[in-house]
Amino acid sequence: MPRVPSASASFIHTLDGNFVDNAGRTLLLRGVNLSGSSKAPVNQPSQVLDGFWEEAKIGSESFIGRPLKLDEADEHLARLRGWGFNMLRFPVTWEALEHEGPGKYDHDFMDYTIEILRKCKAHGFKVYLNPHQDTWSRFSGGSGAPYWTLAACGFNPCAFSATQAAIIHCEYPTPASRNPAEMPAMIWSTNYGKLVSQTMFALFFGGSTFAPKCIIDGVNIQEYLQTHFANAFAKLAQRVAAAGDLLDEVVIGWDSMNEPAEGLISWDDLNVYPQQQGSTLKKGTVPSPAQSFRLGMGQVQTLDNYSFGSMGPKRDGSVTIDPNGVKAWADPSTEPGNIHPRWGWRRDPGWTLGKCIWALHNVWDVESGYVLQPNYFAHVPGTQEPVHFLRAFFLPQYTLYLKAIRAHHPQAIAFVQPPVFAQPPSIPEELLLGRACYSTHYYDGLTLVTRHWNWFNADALGLIRGKYSTQLQALRIGERAIRSSLQTQLGYLKADATQLGALPPTGPARYPTIIGEIGTPFDMDAKRSYGYTDGGKYKGDYSRQERALDASLNAADGENCLNWTVWTYCPDSSHPWGDGWNMEDLSLWCSDDLRAGEAERVPALRIPSKFSMGSLAPAQASTLTISTLPTYSSPYATSSVEEVEPVQYEPASLLSFLTNGARAVRAFCRPWPIAVVGTATNIQFDISKATFHLTIKVNAEDIPVDDDDDLVPGKKGLCKDSSLPTEIFLPLVHFASDACLSKALGSKARDQVDDSMDIEQEGSSRSTSGTTTPRVYTSSTLTLPLTSQAALLPVVFKDDWYDITVTASEGRVELLASEQKLLWFYTAPMDEKEDNELTIEVRRSPGAIKATALGLGCTGESRARNGCAGWLEQAGLLSEGWCEGCSIM
Repeated sequence: MPRVPSASASFIHTLDGNFVDNAGRTLLLRGVNLSGSSKAPVNQPSQVLDGFWEEAKIGSESFIGRPLKLDEADEHLARLRGWGFNMLRFPVTWEALEHEGPGKYDHDFMDYTIEILRKCKAHGFKVYLNPHQDTWSRFSGGSGAPYWTLAACGFNPCAFSATQAAIIHCEYPTPASRNPAEMPAMIWSTNYGKLVSQTMFALFFGGSTFAPKCIIDGVNIQEYLQTHFANAFAKLAQRVAAAGDLLDEVVIGWDSMNEPAEGLISWDDLNVYPQQQGSTLKKGTVPSPAQSFRLGMGQVQTLDNYSFGSMGPKRDGSVTIDPNGVKAWADPSTEPGNIHPRWGWRRDPGWTLGKCIWALHNVWDVESGYVLQPNYFAHVPGTQEPVHFLRAFFLPQYTLYLKAIRAHHPQAIAFVQPPVFAQPPSIPEELLLGRACYSTHYYDGLTLVTRHWNWFNADALGLIRGKYSTQLQALRIGERAIRSSLQTQLGYLKADATQLGALPPTGPARYPTIIGEIGTPFDMDAKRSYGYTDGGKYKGDYSRQERALDASLNAADGENCLNWTVWTYCPDSSHPWGDGWNMEDLSLWCSDDLRAGEAERVPALRIPSKFSMGSLAPAQASTLTISTLPTYSSPYATSSVEEVEPVQYEPASLLSFLTNGARAVRAFCRPWPIAVVGTATNIQFDISKATFHLTIKVNAEDIPVDDDDDLVPGKKGLCKDSSLPTEIFLPLVHFASDACLSKALGSKARDQVDDSMDIEQEGSSRSTSGTTTPRVYTSSTLTLPLTSQAALLPVVFKDDWYDITVTASEGRVELLASEQKLLWFYTAPMDEKEDNELTIEVRRSPGAIKATALGLGCTGESRARNGCAGWLEQAGLLSEGWCEGCSIM
């Protein structure tokens, strides 16, 4: 690996396909999106109609309170840190910044955001900000852009439901017969195939090319929208920079627009919709663009209707839509003299309101309904030159945006996110400047749409990318095959990173990959886990969700070794309304899942006044502090750059806190290498056995940097005696001792925790190396030597925190129990040119913790069905230890 450039201690680099700390260790940044709740103001979840249009028309809504209420932030962030997360994707909508009108910024919200970011800093997080949108705007059924952008493009948003220009949750299915609770799963995403979204993205990315008559305030609508978008987020970047203590220490970079869409650009024939499933879901009514044009002008249309079952989308008839003459386009009377009375822009006289802009550009004829130029968006108008969306439209917009951000955050990591499932364009190094990351998304689409964990699935990404000639070839049957397929698909995405920074792209990826969104729905099977079915028998049983989420996150392990931020954590998630947005329900935590009677046992929290951030806050894996309980002080923590207050925990209280309200916690709170001296090459974790296995490669260039030493020329690091270790997160959720579990469940605690540093005894614990008796240590803080000669001698740590057996191929280990962290020290070769391969295995000595031991899982009635799945397991349709009946291990 190349030598790390000089930078501050907290700086993160992007080198050789990895995030790298300033000591030269490769990092895995894993965490969560904070938050899905940020798509809408605090008091305006998507199902609420009251005030929806009224506030939008005057731009009075405020997003203060998103993503967290300031007085509740410490508790939520402590929980996230305790789950092992070190990275936050931080969605912010354009609407939150500029809702009051063009060029009118909400500085109060920006200042509130800075306060939340300071809280994130106090808890040791790294953050990348994401300009979030879904199907353009809240007012077109999604999130993102302010209301006034729709008016600027000539739309009348209040007519979207009547014309099916967009499906809007608070008006579903119609404004006259609202029943938002019945909105089908993921139906919101079909808005990408409807008039508003298709038009807005076509104008945003390609207005100058495809809509030259759309001039507002003297510029084309493309320039108008892109400039306002870039300026709004640049204003936030300026505000964050002015805070003085956030850039690079906390905010390491900025994502591009969330899930950008091509809209109509590149559409081959406006009279038809694609027959093959692409990134736009076919569910409910599916109009062709031409049908959307006609509906937008108030004309009756009969549309194909699709259902989505376990085998994917299927046409199941047709539906006639009659807008009764209502038009999606604003009446000319709304802008007297071509000037908008509220927003103030001046519209060019050549842009006639009240008429579809595509009719204005002679794409179709309103009177006859005939499409005059069916391939208008497939070629550059007036030529036969094919349209290349990513190169000709996406890249110029991204360049404008990134330069605006870097004017205030020069060292910002450029997180690059192309449209869903699309490979990124070749992006020149002159733009990326050595600091970039491929930011892509992945969901198990079948589970997401059907809200069910199935025994079969498909290689959906491979199918979309043409790797199979038939759908049958992409089919995967059985859980082992599904898990392997998901891992393969994430491997496709990781390989896409080669497009960044090289022209033409060749060789291994120069920049890392992060899966910016990945997750699973929790309202599976008619909200079975909420007690809504079967007489409430399965209330609290998230085992099916656990299997689905574990399969997705396992896909990021293996040889992929990917960074990720799960979607999502919503502090106001609820069983009836999910994440408060379009009936999505993917939050890892929900207050409706808090265990009755346990809230009073949650410890008081405080945040130490000083932190040693190190290369990635190595001394503070969690800042959750229980101030009233016996103290454990980590020698590693206090040896870092600054003096810090010791982190204090009591294990049972911590375990109770981390599991209370959490859903499928065993799937996402999983072991992984935080920082590696060398490079992780394979990560394996088996929930059913509580066994973690890590393989790394290390060579002479991987000697870690000690900031107090002098540089060794030609080396990434410094000296062979450096004390920096590989750090592994070991969650109590999987590796807690029986003593910790019994106390977490409310049993009487022992009076005193033995924190002796020098107690060593020969024990009778089972060994992983033949008949050799492992060494047993009762102190979680003891430094344990593991020489290369005794490489396979297993060692047991057993106390009130952990009961684990560690087997390493080389080196020594140290367990920082209160930080849920294992430190692995070993010597990098000084002269060898070949990579050395090292391994370490950690397993819970008594075996995996049952879900019910954590206060999770189903009732006794369903557990009695565990014997039903033996034959399925033998057939390879279930992973070992799982049950199809109640799915509890």
